[in-house]
Amino acid sequence: MSGDPGTDDGNERDFIRSIERGFAVLLAFDADRPSPTLAELATATGLSRPAVRRILLTLQRLGYVAAAGSRWSLTPRVLTIGQHYAATHGFVETAQPHLLRLAEATQESASLAQLDGTEVVYVARVQVRRIMSIAVDVGSRVPAYATSMGRVLTAWADSSVVDAVVAGGLHRLAQRTITDPTAYRDSLHQVRKQGYAVVESELEDGLLSAAVPVRDPHGDVLAALAYSTTSGRMTAEKVVATVVPLMLETAAAITDDLQLVGNPIPAIPARDGFF
Repeated sequence: MSGDPGTDDGNERDFIRSIERGFAVLLAFDADRPSPTLAELATATGLSRPAVRRILLTLQRLGYVAAAGSRWSLTPRVLTIGQHYAATHGFVETAQPHLLRLAEATQESASLAQLDGTEVVYVARVQVRRIMSIAVDVGSRVPAYATSMGRVLTAWADSSVVDAVVAGGLHRLAQRTITDPTAYRDSLHQVRKQGYAVVESELEDGLLSAAVPVRDPHGDVLAALAYSTTSGRMTAEKVVATVVPLMLETAAAITDDLQLVGNPIPAIPARDGFF
């Protein structure tokens, strides 16, 4: 048995089902179920009511959930889990002022994201206030295949990551979503060739975004720097001409700062060749 906690040796003896179930209950709280009943949580997780009850009572004792009559809700303590991520991944703090400057220069929101399986997770974001803005928070998840961030992250990821994305299905989410596996792989080759990704109306109709890779001091891609707007405010051609150069400069500045602070950063392993 491997002693490395980062490896997956497939040994079921090392898999703690109770922890898996506890997280399943926590993750069942969402916008559609902000204050669910025990029965609703049991239905959402597929667990028995007695099992959900024990998990809820444990989480309540730990301070992560609270009860009000027959309904349950998350407490602010769950936010500390995300804070621990930022505290142990110093590049988020290093990148934050650069995101702020990019947002000020473009008057649009700037984000930093990483891959988690076949999805992209926002790990930092500077939101620009607008009457109509794209509502995204740190921790939000979006499918990798239909976003500029995902294109950048998968373009430089191992081929097994791309295979997993394709195997999960390229479902049509908007009018221009790429749903053909060959066309999707071709788009990744194009991203690697040009060094950035621009995606329009693939995740949502009218949503226009661009992303560039952020590399660690060794040259490995560790995150994607993203800019988002709407097709009503900008065109893809103008984004390429005016915004992408700023983003490439910002990404390079983040890398330079990481070199100075010497942060150990988990990066996406570099790859070469075809998908």
